[in-house]
Amino acid sequence: MDTLALTFVFMLTSVVDVLGKPPAEQELHYYLLKRHPYNKLIRPSGSTANGTAVNKLTVKLGMRLSQLLEVSEKNQILTTNLWLRQEWVDLRLRWDPAMFQGIEMTHIPALELWIPDIGLYNNADGDFVITLLTKAKVYSTGLIVWEPPAIYKTYCPINVEFFPFDQQECFMKFGVWTYDGHEVDLQHVLEKQGVAEGDQMVIPNGVDLCDYYQNVEWDIINVTARRKEKFYPCCPEPFPDITFNITIRRKTLFYTINLIMPCISISCLTVLVFYLPSDSGEKITLSISILLALTVFFLLLSDINPPTSIVIPLIGKYLLFTMIVVTMSIFLTVSTLSVHFRSPSTHTMSPWIKRLLMEILPKILYMKRPPVNRKQSAFQTVKDREVRDANLNTAVFMNRQRQTDMLRHRISSESSEAFSTYPPEIRESLKGVRYIAEHMKTADDAKLEERDWNYVAMVMDRLFLYIFTTACVCGTIGIFLNAPSLYDPREAMTRDNFNCSKRWAVLV
Repeated sequence: MDTLALTFVFMLTSVVDVLGKPPAEQELHYYLLKRHPYNKLIRPSGSTANGTAVNKLTVKLGMRLSQLLEVSEKNQILTTNLWLRQEWVDLRLRWDPAMFQGIEMTHIPALELWIPDIGLYNNADGDFVITLLTKAKVYSTGLIVWEPPAIYKTYCPINVEFFPFDQQECFMKFGVWTYDGHEVDLQHVLEKQGVAEGDQMVIPNGVDLCDYYQNVEWDIINVTARRKEKFYPCCPEPFPDITFNITIRRKTLFYTINLIMPCISISCLTVLVFYLPSDSGEKITLSISILLALTVFFLLLSDINPPTSIVIPLIGKYLLFTMIVVTMSIFLTVSTLSVHFRSPSTHTMSPWIKRLLMEILPKILYMKRPPVNRKQSAFQTVKDREVRDANLNTAVFMNRQRQTDMLRHRISSESSEAFSTYPPEIRESLKGVRYIAEHMKTADDAKLEERDWNYVAMVMDRLFLYIFTTACVCGTIGIFLNAPSLYDPREAMTRDNFNCSKRWAVLV
């Protein structure tokens, strides 16, 4: 009985001891923050490689980009979702893992720790510092690793000179706001991989893209970090800062299909204006319709591009070039229509025009005019006139035609004295026949001259067709090939460009 009672008392005592003792991590937190009074308002002292305390605290900064949320060309603002990694050593938070059941790392809320007031210098909207204070990792050596997420809106100068084949150089400049370089030394987490360039330390691939989600409009082609020290007029001490440069290049598929291809199609329609026959009466209508379509594209472009007066975008240059070409085509179309509808009663063709536009240029432009038979044309006119004026059969018509030819021959061969020997009725008939023959000859000559004007207008249209075709092709190629991004062989960066498995091992 006494043995059972002693056993029960021993077991009860063991249970009370187990239930009453707090967990090891709770004791560790009490040891770090309560037993040894910890003041989060006091900057911790730095340490050297061998653990010796020094006045300067080294804070390492790194950035892990998650998303490019938006690139606003109008407001020139880059919105990013990222994780900002910060590392420093606080000697006040060291412990012996053997005293706390081998715990080498614990999580402590950032509100209970001293954290560097690192701010974004080129902030465009919102808070300059991190607002979500997550927990930090605290190691037994005093190393603190804090990696809170944040959404930043930063100013990014947008250069739309080569839109939509443009690439932008955006940057995010971070620095400690309160402490100078003698108190807090800001370094990159991969400082050892950096290359010195003058007074700067350049770290290639200075932005981690292991967890980056691809953007549908922009590709990242380069990420670089630069660490430098700057002296401000207020203070003689240096202030270090780290600038993360992000080079992005626009994906052009959307703009090529929805903006560039319609513009090129409209430009090709401008050439067809000179291929359309003048007798159709639709040349001016087609030119005006093309001009209205270009005006609509100008309105669409003004909604996309930022309102800047510094440069003209590449697509704007092309639209402006096409509008000038269309305007010139309207003027030239009016001039060719004016030439086409000229007649001998209003204009006389100069010899140099006949020489240049009817003999020289057609050979150069590989144009060949069908031959015109004047006798056949005159006979056809007589035949048509005779058929319209009288309802005679073919035999009567041919008999009258032979009589007319004989009279015309006799009139031309006989003298005026012989003509006066005819009776008055015959003389009046001969005068009427002469008048009809001269009138028909004049009408045929006028018709041939009108055809000459028509041919001159056709030669002008063909000349303008070749000129505008060459101008449209050369202008399109010359404008769009000016974009430097077309000659940039760099491919878009992905997580494959980073050794993500070993990268974090180096950081920790």
